[in-house]
Amino acid sequence: MLVILGLLTSFLSILYLTAPSIRKFFAGGVCTTTVQIPGKVVVVTGANTGIGKETARELARRGARVYIACRDVLKGESAASEIRADTKNSQVLVRKLDLSDTKSIRAFAEGFLAEEKKLHILINNAGVMLYPYSKTADGFEMHLGVNHLGHFLLTYLLLGRLKESAPSRVVNLSSVAHLGGKIRFHDLHGEKRYCSGFAYCHSKLANVLFTRELAKRLQGTGVTAYVVHPGIVMSEIVRHSYLMCLLWRLFSPFFKSTRQGAQTSLHCALEEGLEPLSGKYFSDCKRTWVSPRARNKKTAERLWNVSCELLGIQWE
Repeated sequence: MLVILGLLTSFLSILYLTAPSIRKFFAGGVCTTTVQIPGKVVVVTGANTGIGKETARELARRGARVYIACRDVLKGESAASEIRADTKNSQVLVRKLDLSDTKSIRAFAEGFLAEEKKLHILINNAGVMLYPYSKTADGFEMHLGVNHLGHFLLTYLLLGRLKESAPSRVVNLSSVAHLGGKIRFHDLHGEKRYCSGFAYCHSKLANVLFTRELAKRLQGTGVTAYVVHPGIVMSEIVRHSYLMCLLWRLFSPFFKSTRQGAQTSLHCALEEGLEPLSGKYFSDCKRTWVSPRARNKKTAERLWNVSCELLGIQWE
């Protein structure tokens, strides 16, 4: 027993000593384009922390006028101040956006459209994970409501401005967790059966299907859409699960940093010549494989129609 314990301890010690090399190996792709975007207007949801914050930082560094759209305005202002100081770009703004409340989404869109005449890049970055069962202000299951329906409505409300500013892009953050997802039309809000882990997977599958259908409907408009898996990133997204927080801390030396996690979002927002790949799924700054369920055209169309019904909108 002591021998086994000793071997295990030695193995873990070696593992942690080699962690920097392992982390570098799994760091994934890097956004290599050097394109600058002065005068471009960008909205990044959930950019007060994590991947979104690093995405906003890099876009600001390249000269964009960046809107941090987040629920926690105080945290957003702190992030904006840090980014302004780091990039010497004063055009980093914070606006209130609560994706769990359609009234807040509509208020954000109304304010933004009154303030800005252009929108070149919309990055739907915000999300929740492993949330205990609850519903949004509008009665949607929290993962579906925030991760999918909230961004679906936001994109709908801002699409006119994106079209007017074409060429423009929409980048949706999904996850490799979509592989475990299924669109359960008979129980979209988890009222019959609920598991926070699977609820997250279902919402990430919805992100992929939404992007696919959005790209199809936007053909010829000059607006393109992409969906990304950022990788396994050391961020705050697991804050709703005590167990996952412990695991995240334990294995943090092997995870991507938030800066590394932002690379694929930046790639899809900035890389020139990406238009023919509109609607595709990216990981590590390159197009990659998605599950058969994520390629189902009928499911994508049905989810689109159901989403419109739930939100009370007509999207031609």
